[in-house]
Amino acid sequence: MSAEMTNTSTELAKTRNRAAAERTTLAWIRTALALISFGFGLDKIISAIRDAGGNGNASQDIGVQLMSMGFIGVGIFTLLIAMRQHKRELIRLRSDPYLYRDEPSLSIATATAVLVIGLLAFSLLLSGLI
Repeated sequence: MSAEMTNTSTELAKTRNRAAAERTTLAWIRTALALISFGFGLDKIISAIRDAGGNGNASQDIGVQLMSMGFIGVGIFTLLIAMRQHKRELIRLRSDPYLYRDEPSLSIATATAVLVIGLLAFSLLLSGLI
């Protein structure tokens, strides 16, 4: 195989990897946006229900606000880490030779954070704070 063909194959592979990195980052942006929107919407919907019923309880509001802030915080954190990983991947794609590096999983980190929020919500429900 000629050097020119090898170089072309390498460049095409890098182009495919860059496109895959873009799609992955866009998926994380959608995930972060969903988490932020859910946190914001949860707070607004619960507040509207309480206002309509006229039986607002400050301790219940704090519990919902904590959960809402948790979802918003996880969304922001996820977005920041996704941007950092994307930038690092683009730098690696520019280098020769391209070296795969195993990094901590953003999926596992996000799932763990959502699990913690879920456990917090469960405990707040059990204690009657929500």
